[in-house]
Amino acid sequence: MLLLKKLAEIYSPSGKEKEMKDFVKKFLEEHGYEVYEQDLFLIANPRSDLIVATHLDTVSKRSEFKIEGDIAYGTGVADAKASIAAILEASKKGLDYSLAFFCDEEENGSGSKEFVRVWERGRYAVVMEPTQLKIALKHFGCLEVDLFVKGYPCHASMPEHGINAVEKALKMYLELSKKFRVSILKIEGGTYEYVIPEFCFMRLDFLLEPGELQKALEELKKFDVEMKILEASDGFYSKEVTKILVKAIELAGFSSEYTYMPSWTDAINLSKKFDVVVWGPGELKDCHTEREKISIREIEIAKDVLIKLNDVYKTL
Repeated sequence: MLLLKKLAEIYSPSGKEKEMKDFVKKFLEEHGYEVYEQDLFLIANPRSDLIVATHLDTVSKRSEFKIEGDIAYGTGVADAKASIAAILEASKKGLDYSLAFFCDEEENGSGSKEFVRVWERGRYAVVMEPTQLKIALKHFGCLEVDLFVKGYPCHASMPEHGINAVEKALKMYLELSKKFRVSILKIEGGTYEYVIPEFCFMRLDFLLEPGELQKALEELKKFDVEMKILEASDGFYSKEVTKILVKAIELAGFSSEYTYMPSWTDAINLSKKFDVVVWGPGELKDCHTEREKISIREIEIAKDVLIKLNDVYKTL
């Protein structure tokens, strides 16, 4: 797909989305859309109650773009330039609902955060992220924390006289992992000198069921550590917007399948104001790696569904 190639070859890591933003804006304006622009987002057809959204940025470059048969490879092809391509291709048919594009999803989510702060219209939102075209009925919350663990050093030949900060951190992680889905993103402590580690740093990432955020925060407070919260977001369940998307999928001639979204997305911010569902082409597990890929067929299906979504929107 020529459009995907153009999008993939635009360098657009977080903080450097200007060229991508300009490309999308020009494309939509050339196809007759009114586009409203702010520093951190674009929105076309700004007066609709239904918004289809995705993000403009990618992680830092991991691999070059290439196509082998029906599969395209390269940084950002699934997350989320396949979704941008599907939206833009569908826009050629004339869409009446709003189209939103956010900056900075991969780092701070500031684009969608700003959008929610200033935007007053809208009721429903479809956020396009890699779900293999399955409807993510449930969006997990997340909690990312830096923990600074203090021990008591002593000569390593006599560990019973000290408190090993690394062991203390690992015991805390194991206790938390009995109650939550939690991963160690980074851990460091100790030296090559023959001494029990006095300090340990550990970054933890929690994948939380909707409603679990407060429980996780309370559990962390039980430990004797210094804590810095980097991200804390509760999850949510999609509501009526799911029915709207299902109708569009059926009108396009496909069957609905369901999943959940385990990763932070702009939908977390949008859920504060909209009834939101996450859906889109691509497979999440390979995103952010050199293996990232997308099926061209999935983009075509997504485009067809977005066109039929317009018919459903007219009946709302």
